[in-house]
Amino acid sequence: MIELGVNIDHVATVREARKTHEPDPVWAAVEAHLGGADGITVHLREDRRHIQDHDVRRLRELTHIKLNLEMAATEEMVGIACRLKPEMAMLVPEGRHEITTEGGLDVAGQEMRLREVVARLSDAGIVTSTFIDAELHQVEAAARIGVRVCEIHTGPYAHAFFNQGRDNESPAVVAELEKIRKAGAALRAAGMRFNAGSAQNYFNVQPGAALPGVRELHIGHAIVSRALFVGMREAVAEMKRLMREAQCQ
Repeated sequence: MIELGVNIDHVATVREARKTHEPDPVWAAVEAHLGGADGITVHLREDRRHIQDHDVRRLRELTHIKLNLEMAATEEMVGIACRLKPEMAMLVPEGRHEITTEGGLDVAGQEMRLREVVARLSDAGIVTSTFIDAELHQVEAAARIGVRVCEIHTGPYAHAFFNQGRDNESPAVVAELEKIRKAGAALRAAGMRFNAGSAQNYFNVQPGAALPGVRELHIGHAIVSRALFVGMREAVAEMKRLMREAQCQ
């Protein structure tokens, strides 16, 4: 059955806008859990623009569902992950100039370094993942470095969906979804778990959730945005309902 990982970074974004103590990402994680989330995702960025070190420590101590730590493949972040031991560490590209993660990690271009990072995380008992574009050569590279999970970047599909009048039968949308399907099939054939995420919302989530073999969707901004109006539990429950409905159909 498909699972939902809720990214709570932007709860911390609101807090950091005032440099205060609220809203509390840990509280958001608890509410997401009560709404049906299967996991919590946070991205501890080098510039600490939203999630802070103490947030990750408290989440590790207080959450009762799996914690997915998004991180750059740096010495600092590997050290933090090995100390805190989240259930999963997902390697992502990172740049201070970007608003959010804007593309997949180029695994094929840095296999040797990433293989060492994956080995260190695996030795610490952490499931390793990479966030990659829906490209077969990146899937093959991910298999070679030894990760157990890949999250396919769904941003191009989501943007095509928005730009094509929210028509999931338009050629551009169908083409992007087919890329994700092929990448997911390749992941599964290579023995890796097929996750997906980025820019998914309540209007575009179902076609992706219906793809064969997809195990988890990681969604943040859309859920936090809706939670402003209906609360985190309701926002999470509605997203999960849409995902499960799509998979059953």
